[in-house]
Amino acid sequence: MSEIDDLTDAVLTASRLLVAVSARSLAAVEETLTLPQLRMLVLLDSRGPMKLTALADLLEVNPSTAKRMIDRLIASGMVEHEPNPVTKREVVVVPSVEGRRVVHDVTARRRAEISAIVARMPEHTRQALVEALTAFAEAGGEPRWSARDEAPERARHHAEVD
Repeated sequence: MSEIDDLTDAVLTASRLLVAVSARSLAAVEETLTLPQLRMLVLLDSRGPMKLTALADLLEVNPSTAKRMIDRLIASGMVEHEPNPVTKREVVVVPSVEGRRVVHDVTARRRAEISAIVARMPEHTRQALVEALTAFAEAGGEPRWSARDEAPERARHHAEVD
């Protein structure tokens, strides 16, 4: 087995744990929301207002799939349409106050559970995990998040609205 295979197996195993943490955190906060819907909300919360096509591209789904997800999130009060701040002619999607609350609450629960898991790791392995996961997230295009920021990196002025 190659080094890439070993790393892939390790990431798959860790991802099962992280998906379980996410699912438990989401279920504790909002039972009707799915993990893909939460992912959409997190993207909107972290990256700012977006057009449907930009959101579909980030989620790597067809625009029609993204539209159905948005329609469900609008119906549940999690997202809203707003005029595009650049063109004023079209609309962009933004999380509602309730959507932001859900993202915050789910993230806080995930953080607490992940923190407890990390605390059980041997101290001498923790820094290597930070470096490996940071590199992994960067390679996957995921914005950095830090509790010191209290929110994912936001580029509101660079939002996907043009």
